[in-house]
Amino acid sequence: MNPEFKIKRFNELSLQELYKVLQLRSEVFVVEQNCVYQDVDGKDEKALHLLGIYDNEIFGYSRLFAPGYYFDDASIGRVAIAMKFRNRKWGHSLIQAAIQGIYSNFGKVPITISAQLYLKNFYESHGFVQQGEVYPEDGIPHIQMHKTP
Repeated sequence: MNPEFKIKRFNELSLQELYKVLQLRSEVFVVEQNCVYQDVDGKDEKALHLLGIYDNEIFGYSRLFAPGYYFDDASIGRVAIAMKFRNRKWGHSLIQAAIQGIYSNFGKVPITISAQLYLKNFYESHGFVQQGEVYPEDGIPHIQMHKTP
């Protein structure tokens, strides 16, 4: 059985999906990375939500933004894979689905992301290139990366 990916607007998420998404984001970004920050940031209503689903369970997630909302370019954020699924390398499938989601919803536009520094090679393997210097975001080293279609 392969994973499937669904893109939904905020108002299309069921209450259970929203709960599972917030639970996953909290598990990865707050608990696992020991980072106290405001995850519910008021941007979810403007984003498209990419759900990675396997056996009726949300294993992965990311937010997709139209150009001009988060950066001048389209953007992908809050990329997360549940720990118990990481050995399957589905992060690559998730980011590919996110890129395709940007292109199919907003056109073949440039994509800019704020990536955690330790994931630089991962994003480079998907065509992203570092722009600028390392900067702290919520106490974690980040870099801005860009992908041209």
